[in-house]
Amino acid sequence: MNTATQKHIELPIEGMTCAACATRIEKNLNKLPGVEAAVNFASEKARIHYDDRQIKTGTLIEAIEKAGFHITPQTVQLQLHKMTCAACGTHIEKALNRLPGVTASVNVATETAKIRFVPGTMTVDRLIAAVVDAGYGATEISETSHAEEKARRQAAYRAELRLFWISAILTLPLVVQMVGMFTGHGMDLLPHWLQWLLATPVQFWIGKRFYIGAWHALRGGGANMDVLVALGTSMAYFFSAAVTVFSLDQHVYFEASAAIITLVLLGKLMEARAKDRTSEAIEALIKLQPKTARIERDGRIVEVPADSLKAGDIFIVRPGENLPVDGVVIEGASSVNEAMLTGESLPVGKQPGTEVFAATTNQQGLLKCRATSVGARTQLAAIIRLVEEAQGSKAPIQRMADTVSGIFVPVVVVISIFTLGITWWLTADFVTALINAVAVLVIACPCALGLATPTAIMVGTGRGAQAGVLVKNAAALEHAEKIQTVIVDKTGTLTEGKPQVTDIIPADTLDEQTFIQIAASLEQGSEHPLARAVMDRAEKMNVTLKPATDFTAVTGSGIKARIDATPYLLGSPQFLAQHGATLNNDKITVLQSEGKTVIGVAALDNDSARILGYLAIADRLRDTSVKAVQRLQDMGIEVVMLTGDNPLTAAAIAKRTGIMIYRAEVLPQDKAAEVKKLKENGTVTGMVGDGINDAPALAAADVSFAIGAGSDVAIEAADITLIRNDLMSVADAISLSRATLRKIRQNLFFAFIYNVLGIPLAAVGMLNPVIAGAAMAMSSVSVVSNSLLLKRWHPNQ
Repeated sequence: MNTATQKHIELPIEGMTCAACATRIEKNLNKLPGVEAAVNFASEKARIHYDDRQIKTGTLIEAIEKAGFHITPQTVQLQLHKMTCAACGTHIEKALNRLPGVTASVNVATETAKIRFVPGTMTVDRLIAAVVDAGYGATEISETSHAEEKARRQAAYRAELRLFWISAILTLPLVVQMVGMFTGHGMDLLPHWLQWLLATPVQFWIGKRFYIGAWHALRGGGANMDVLVALGTSMAYFFSAAVTVFSLDQHVYFEASAAIITLVLLGKLMEARAKDRTSEAIEALIKLQPKTARIERDGRIVEVPADSLKAGDIFIVRPGENLPVDGVVIEGASSVNEAMLTGESLPVGKQPGTEVFAATTNQQGLLKCRATSVGARTQLAAIIRLVEEAQGSKAPIQRMADTVSGIFVPVVVVISIFTLGITWWLTADFVTALINAVAVLVIACPCALGLATPTAIMVGTGRGAQAGVLVKNAAALEHAEKIQTVIVDKTGTLTEGKPQVTDIIPADTLDEQTFIQIAASLEQGSEHPLARAVMDRAEKMNVTLKPATDFTAVTGSGIKARIDATPYLLGSPQFLAQHGATLNNDKITVLQSEGKTVIGVAALDNDSARILGYLAIADRLRDTSVKAVQRLQDMGIEVVMLTGDNPLTAAAIAKRTGIMIYRAEVLPQDKAAEVKKLKENGTVTGMVGDGINDAPALAAADVSFAIGAGSDVAIEAADITLIRNDLMSVADAISLSRATLRKIRQNLFFAFIYNVLGIPLAAVGMLNPVIAGAAMAMSSVSVVSNSLLLKRWHPNQ
């Protein structure tokens, strides 16, 4: 093997279960020409030496995947530097996506790139090098980089502000000259040589950034806003310089070149300030994290860095202090303000055994807690991570703007050249033709197109996080606007999810105590919410449970087990009837019509079931369920309820909540099929569940909502996670989606109409280049400012 062409990579492999898996992969790889592979089962990695003249990396990956295994892509985020407009984002995206095995998405508003790549075939250093080769800068985003990036941006802003004031001072006499010209007294106000002297530092010192940006873009095979500004101002400047040097009898346009650069700088400063405000929500969340924590050590309370806490540590929180990490109260009682996480303004009572969350504020009493989740594992950290990912994602509606931004600058340059040629030909006046061509170049702005969608997404997702609505990505936010039908699971969504036994009806031969003992003994092996209700009632009645054997659960129906060698059944009336039990249908119907769930207990005697009694269980409706259903219906959304309950109980709950359509006796595994049925006629559906038990149904819906989810599992499972245990949050999420998409459409309309009207007006000479430059500078600011109006959105409590 030629050492010059010999390569070495290390690939992480997912899915190996034993050493035989490693052997199989190794054999598959070593069959390939020029390949020497060793697979380590313990480290789950393949070390491969290969000749890149005979084999490509993609072939190696294909061989591993053909063997039935998978190489997990790695995701990295880069902070980008030296970007000036949307075309820069398109240029960087293309440069990264040209790399093998790399999928990159650039967010112009946050100036970040989210990149997926196959580890071993690509490195972060190579990704950064690709960005640098394209003429820009990049650094990897780390946990500590938020403060550093903010400091860098502030320093850059101050430096730009100084340059702007210098540019403004040098440009002011030239602008006065221009005003004088309009009044008919400006031709000799300033001599040409003095105008040249004032304009030159603006053009080549202050405006150096445009030449550098244009060179980097052109060298990388692209074109951006810098190309337009550099080309337009250079045309005006060098024409005026030629007039001055050769003492030609022509007006000079130094004021145009200098004023355009100054106004573009002003626009960029205003845009930077406005863009910073779009990320205020995420910064506010980050600031909530306390830097220190108080712990007990050797009988004394000492203050330590919050990031030094570990799971299991005991920490103390005084009144008025923020909690440093997630935990469980072990001593003390207080109320805690959780508004920063849930959007709920009312404080939540805490006592021993209840959960507490990082960054929430302890209000009255002293709390002693045990840490359960620390660092990046806290709920606050999960929320920050999710919001950052959502803000860095792209909405499908942005694709058209990205396509236009990619070809925008070359098209504008061609229009400018045509303007110059046609105007010169029609008017025989080169100066007029030149000025019109310059106006075309400087009024065109791809930035507004590039910022229209991401700035609205940033403000919308940030505002949602403050209201307890966590959006997984921009696509989910866009799809939520189109929802026509919301499907809700009854238990835990419409109801509180805390069923309680309301009626105990034993057979004549049993007393309540014995009946509950049998029922609770059977239920002690079940995880069903109704089982917990029976167990809670037994505990309140101080009933001693007996061991159950031969336990068998029949999903959605009931259970079978033995107690003291006697076989018993517990479950729905239908389940008992299937085993030959004779039911008291009148009694069952009365209970079910009250919205209660009825379960029966029977003993099996010689294969026939003898009824021992019934339990009625009710789950209280949430206080806001009726209002939430009404609000969704007022928004033009149909609400459908799915429940495993019988038709009578389902009808009672549906009537109380105002739901017109419901499906009863739907088993958990059949919920996804019901969702698919509703989607068959083209209806856009949203499914609301707990994020875990309803996973198949959530996955089947167009948009999934995990309600009241405090776990990372649920946050990852759903498109939209609602921190509050409240169906009203679903209406809030859809309302936020509609408001955000409304802003995006307004921004895109403005960005397109601005260019569609501005470029022709400039081409026919109806816009002075300075006015065109000012309009271009303000177009981006107006788009970002319009997005910031989303901060006025409030959840409907």
